[in-house]
Amino acid sequence: MPATRSSSRSSSARSSGARSSGGSGETVSVEGHRLKLTNLDKVLYPETGTTKADVLSYYAEIASVLIPHASNRPATRKRWVHGVGTPEHPGEVFFQKNLEDSAPTWVKRRTIEHKDHENLYPLVNDLATLTWLAQIAALEIHVPQWRFGRTGTRRNPDRLVLDLDPGDGAGLLECAEVARLVRDILSDMGLTAMPVTSGSKGIHLYAALDGSQNSDQVSAVAHELARALEADHPDLVVSDMKKTLRTGKVLLDWSQNNGSKTTIAPYSLRGRFTPTVAAPRTWRELASKNLDQLDYEEVLRRVKRRGDPLADLASGHLNSLEPTPAHLAAFERTDRLATYRGKRSADRTPEPVPAGPAETSDGRSFVIQEHHARRLHFDFRLEHDGVLVSWAVPKNVPTEPKQNHLAVHTEDHPLEYGSFEGTIPAGEYGGGTVSIWDAGTYDLEKWRDGEEVIVTLNGRADGGLGGIPRRVALIHTGHGGAKHGGGKDDQNWLMHLMKEQPRAAAADPMPPPKAMLASAGSTTDIRTEADWAFEMKWDGIRAIVTAGPDGVTLTSRNGNDMTRTYPELAAVTAAVGGHSATLDGEIVALDRSGRPDFGVLQSRMNVTDAREIERLRASTPVKLMLFDLLLLDGESLLKRDYDSRRTALTDLVRDRERGVVQVPPAFDGDLDDAMATSLELGLEGVVAKERSEPYSAGRRSPAWIKLKHHRTQEVVIGGWRPGNGRRADGVGSVLLGIPDDHGIRYVGRVGTGFSDRALDELAAVFAHRARATSPLYDVPTADAKDANWVRADLVAEVQFAEWTSTGRLRQPTWRGFRPDKSPADVVPE
Repeated sequence: MPATRSSSRSSSARSSGARSSGGSGETVSVEGHRLKLTNLDKVLYPETGTTKADVLSYYAEIASVLIPHASNRPATRKRWVHGVGTPEHPGEVFFQKNLEDSAPTWVKRRTIEHKDHENLYPLVNDLATLTWLAQIAALEIHVPQWRFGRTGTRRNPDRLVLDLDPGDGAGLLECAEVARLVRDILSDMGLTAMPVTSGSKGIHLYAALDGSQNSDQVSAVAHELARALEADHPDLVVSDMKKTLRTGKVLLDWSQNNGSKTTIAPYSLRGRFTPTVAAPRTWRELASKNLDQLDYEEVLRRVKRRGDPLADLASGHLNSLEPTPAHLAAFERTDRLATYRGKRSADRTPEPVPAGPAETSDGRSFVIQEHHARRLHFDFRLEHDGVLVSWAVPKNVPTEPKQNHLAVHTEDHPLEYGSFEGTIPAGEYGGGTVSIWDAGTYDLEKWRDGEEVIVTLNGRADGGLGGIPRRVALIHTGHGGAKHGGGKDDQNWLMHLMKEQPRAAAADPMPPPKAMLASAGSTTDIRTEADWAFEMKWDGIRAIVTAGPDGVTLTSRNGNDMTRTYPELAAVTAAVGGHSATLDGEIVALDRSGRPDFGVLQSRMNVTDAREIERLRASTPVKLMLFDLLLLDGESLLKRDYDSRRTALTDLVRDRERGVVQVPPAFDGDLDDAMATSLELGLEGVVAKERSEPYSAGRRSPAWIKLKHHRTQEVVIGGWRPGNGRRADGVGSVLLGIPDDHGIRYVGRVGTGFSDRALDELAAVFAHRARATSPLYDVPTADAKDANWVRADLVAEVQFAEWTSTGRLRQPTWRGFRPDKSPADVVPE
């Protein structure tokens, strides 16, 4: 931002067409009110020579766009009576809440009562008040997110604000990056984010609200949003106010939604050493590498050219009062699908759009739909009173009781939506691809409209919940809530996985930890070999194993129970010698030469028929390669280093069940030998593990590094094309994708590596997953012309030569399904 020295001496009186009456100083008339302006030549910003006259002139010219954002809000002022000073000699500043006795009687005011005192605040409702504030050098105007009503009653907030504040080592561009992430989340909540460069260091994001929630409720949602974004982007975002945690990151300050907190008003000057402004901006500007704070002269030029980019925010609180069909329907409770229909047109979307209101029903169906819109999220719907009561859950159903997930209540959907899959056209409401992640029935435990819902979900055997009943609660974030379909519906809830789950088997004293994941790397990442241990990368599927006197439970990486599929692994009970233990390992099947082969293991996966399991147990036995010990007799080993856990594992298992359960050797400090052994055994490669590091459950950590001989990639299956010759009536190739921010991107098709039996099995699997539209985007016409699309809920693995310049897999070869993975796990290797 360039420093400027203004030669303007025009006062607010002249700028607003007010009349001077002469005398000591300058007395002006502003909107019929007389004001005496003094010390017009006083320099308030020494670095740029900006005078009080310049400040008065700015506020007079900007008043038409500033006042709508500040009116009827109690204004706290920051005053620099003698100017802001210089970096070497900063000016004296003080906050002022109470309206001084000397204030003009025509300044509108309101009182806020506290337990032991009250404060009288001015309201910046007109140009005359703004001029008076500039005269007393109240450079900054701070207001809350709520307004006073016509009778002085404090109303609910009509806007949400998030303050993006960069720590040391971060700047405005990092704030802009976080702003875009926040914008996507707010969009999924049905809110439009509007950016303001704060005039200080960061960015403010505003979104208009309809006034149906109180400050505590809005603040709770903002806090949950901040924590969710921090969890997803821990190297960029922090939600804790401690300055020691903010280095190199952006603080996402949610607290200014508190009813007692204030934020600098849009278009207010800042008391910095140069006259910067809290300036509304466009999203295109935020994408610029030259993004900077703006001074008051640039802001005036922009408003003259473009108007107010924040205008929709100022009118947002009024929209909730309009007698629209949606609002009337909400109050009259006559048609619970009115809002749904109001957002959709049957001739522009493939979604079901019933013509009339919902009929009553007493069904107990549920559906969870994976929705690749601008941002991937999951739509959770429960059949209740003739409609699907719906929530958007950005992070899906929680997998641990200690983690609550945000659930945003959306409009009721028709029952027909429970079977909907397809692509909503771009530009339409909810544009993107919708597929069913899981569906089934639920057992109702509690339903308190607008407050609390507790249900047990009974999904499909092949669904995302893994066929395991899940008892979940939906809890409204407010106090008392609002009724579904009545009044102004509060949107924000939390989804909670209950500690008590409907499982007959005795639970382990501690829930099994999630598997620690390795990062992709190369031998150059290993600088000091003595600091690392090297284990074989087994060509199988990952399993968290809970074993003890009561038996064995095998859980896949995505939470599916695999115990029944591999009965021979009950031998783990004997291997741990009467102890109770939770272990990490890999289930492998051997080929005829005794080497692990993922293709051979495919025949054992997902088999549930008892007779077939026994037949395969004899023809295709499996082994369990154990490589970590996580819990032992109720004690957690997660925080111990690798060497300590490894010693405990070998002491526990030893050679009690060498034939089925094994602890393969690790190579200490000899990477070349480990890689050579892996190649000789025909394995994928080596996993390098840092000896001093703990077990990071559920995280992909650089303390474990995958070192492969060849390239493999997990992919999501989106469809298939018929073959030629003997394959003409069946599957010839499979269409593949990888999820990204826009949906599931097409990355190519695979047509080699299949046996005839595998192709027959694929045809049977795909027959139950057919859908009319592509779940993939960016599919070339040549590959899409005879494609058969399927529900995108299956993960497979391919081996390939390299990535092409267009982002396609070159020479992919089929390796098999990965039932232990979900589409959300798939990332580019």
